[in-house]
Amino acid sequence: MAHRAPLGYTVPTTLHLVGPTSWTEVPAVLRYAVDDPFAVRIGFGDADDAADDGITWLLGRELLAAGLERPAGDGDVRLWPGRASGDVLYLHLRAPSGEALFELSRATVAAFLQRTETLVPTGQETAALDVDEELAALLSNGGADPGAR
Repeated sequence: MAHRAPLGYTVPTTLHLVGPTSWTEVPAVLRYAVDDPFAVRIGFGDADDAADDGITWLLGRELLAAGLERPAGDGDVRLWPGRASGDVLYLHLRAPSGEALFELSRATVAAFLQRTETLVPTGQETAALDVDEELAALLSNGGADPGAR
């Protein structure tokens, strides 16, 4: 079910939107890209929708890892492991238009993060970035010629 994307890793999963009286299954995709080694993207919708037109949230990989063990995050993204069950991870997302609380599989997230470690180990993210290219793009206001002013 999980498959490797070029220079990254993608895993389809299901989140459960926690409502006042029920849970709603929400298909989602966890994505990690070597060219953005500090981040994990959660795309909502099936694998095709999440890649194209779906809603995507960007989370720090370090934040996601911390949330597996203890409450983590502040503000718009918060995570914490369930106390009663070993396989529950809560994800709370808040935006100007509203907020949502999801349950997802802690084991799925842990396995996903372990796989990202084989691509870019924690602490080696900066080595995976082309800092010179990024700096040149910033200094050129995103243009093709960093020397032009």
